[in-house]
Amino acid sequence: MKVLMINGSPRVGGNTSIALKEMEQIFAAEGVETETIQIGNKDIRGCIACGNCAEKGKCVFDDIVNETAPKFEACDGLVIASPVYYASANGTLISFLDRLFYSTSFDKSMKVGTGVVVARRGGMSATFDELNKYFTICGMPVASSQYWNSVHGRVQGEAAQDAEGLQTMRALARNMTFLMKSIALGREKYGLPEKEPFQRTNFIR
Repeated sequence: MKVLMINGSPRVGGNTSIALKEMEQIFAAEGVETETIQIGNKDIRGCIACGNCAEKGKCVFDDIVNETAPKFEACDGLVIASPVYYASANGTLISFLDRLFYSTSFDKSMKVGTGVVVARRGGMSATFDELNKYFTICGMPVASSQYWNSVHGRVQGEAAQDAEGLQTMRALARNMTFLMKSIALGREKYGLPEKEPFQRTNFIR
């Protein structure tokens, strides 16, 4: 089992890192390998809808998005974590996710996904919903916890004081591990769900 963790914060060692490290400890105890990629401090441009990825099999902008794609394909679970900016995820993270999900053609179904959000106070549920949409558009089951996946903290390191938030991260990692292992067993015994040919319906013809 392997989980890929995407840190959308521009701050190395900040509150978003504290939330992810709490999950990493549980994953390690459960025998799950993790890799964390910090992208919030990278120069990542947004998708320009050029369509070249359909022909090339990768994004036309050859940066950390293309570097991450094979790691995404190989993982069993994906954690996307972001600080909250104006009730939304970090703009750099959204640019990264738009291009990562759109430019990769491999089957993402039954990879377990979960979003983690960190904020001083508000906008967390809106950001949480925003991140979950990447999973639910491509058949990825979403792992949940004992509460919405959020940790509070303003100044660097303050998230370590959010006892409930950190417990939520630990419960999330345990639930995610159980779900990944259950899916692996189900795949062996029953196979994956049947897929119908995709029916694309445009409203303007």
